[in-house]
Amino acid sequence: MRKIQFCENNFSTGSGQIAEKIQREIDDLQLEVKACLGLCADCAVGPFALLDGDLIQAASSDELHKKLLKELEPTTVK
Repeated sequence: MRKIQFCENNFSTGSGQIAEKIQREIDDLQLEVKACLGLCADCAVGPFALLDGDLIQAASSDELHKKLLKELEPTTVK
């Protein structure tokens, strides 16, 4: 099972809505929202998530969504 983590402090960039979308779209995914992931420098730059511990960053929430879906392609999409 793949694991994706979102930082609650990053939700102002739109990553919170992406977390909700990804949870609805992807089966077999462990999704966590943490108060802080300790990546403050990355958090200040724009939307991001950790996918299996790897940082996925984007310039916009839409771009983050596309990048995450591409990384999760082998996973069953609802």
